[in-house]
Amino acid sequence: MAQVTVTIDGKAYRMACEEGQEDHLTDLATRFDRYVLHLKSQFGEIGDLRLTVMAGIMITDEVAELTRRVSSLEAELESLTSNRDTTMAANARAEETLASVIDEVTTRIQGITEKLLVRPSTEQG
Repeated sequence: MAQVTVTIDGKAYRMACEEGQEDHLTDLATRFDRYVLHLKSQFGEIGDLRLTVMAGIMITDEVAELTRRVSSLEAELESLTSNRDTTMAANARAEETLASVIDEVTTRIQGITEKLLVRPSTEQG
């Protein structure tokens, strides 16, 4: 297991993480530190624990909002997929109907053509 030292609000914390995750953990700590520093700039020295709790609540609020947005986008995607599938099925039925009509018209034209070709030869005889 890897070890990383991160800094939050000017204090160093030694943390363990999986091998290869050191940069990710450092990035997360840096982002969390920004929340703490932002709150500290707004409220001053209100205590480490309170700042940490407030930063955690802010992050949880952002995660909840992102979760709502993802759920909304997933529902929209499902609706669009369903509409696409319905449209594709309708198009397939329309293409089948069109092909059937074209076949019927072709058969009729061939019948008329045959009658026209046969008629002159019977009139001559």
